Amino acid sequence: MLNPVLFVCAWIALGIGALGVFVPVLPTTPLVLLATFLFAKSSPRCHAWLCKTRIYRSYVLPFQQQGGIPFKRKLHILGVSFVVMGVSAVLVQKPIVWVILGAVALFLLWLMCVRIPTVGEAPSAQPMAAEEE
Repeated sequence: MLNPVLFVCAWIALGIGALGVFVPVLPTTPLVLLATFLFAKSSPRCHAWLCKTRIYRSYVLPFQQQGGIPFKRKLHILGVSFVVMGVSAVLVQKPIVWVILGAVALFLLWLMCVRIPTVGEAPSAQPMAAEEE
């Protein structure tokens, strides 16, 4: 009974992680890592498929190989996140939203500057296969 539960949880984690590519507040890398782990326990076929996808190779593989995020990618993540949060703050003229966005912005800044190690540029030797499904 455990495998179907893990399988469903893996798809949920992957779906939310994929949304994180477009929604700056959602953490892509940890959720795709979780999905990878859950697929490894529940479905070797889905695990093999996930390891071949662009989202895995772009977000998880460099983090696994180097143990951190390159400085340029951190700047990109912060820049996009702050722009999206700024637009949200302007469009939603409610102080509670500003407080929440400010807290998220501070947390993201702490995460990128203190918690997640900064590493050199990601190796570019990873070819992007055309067989992505």
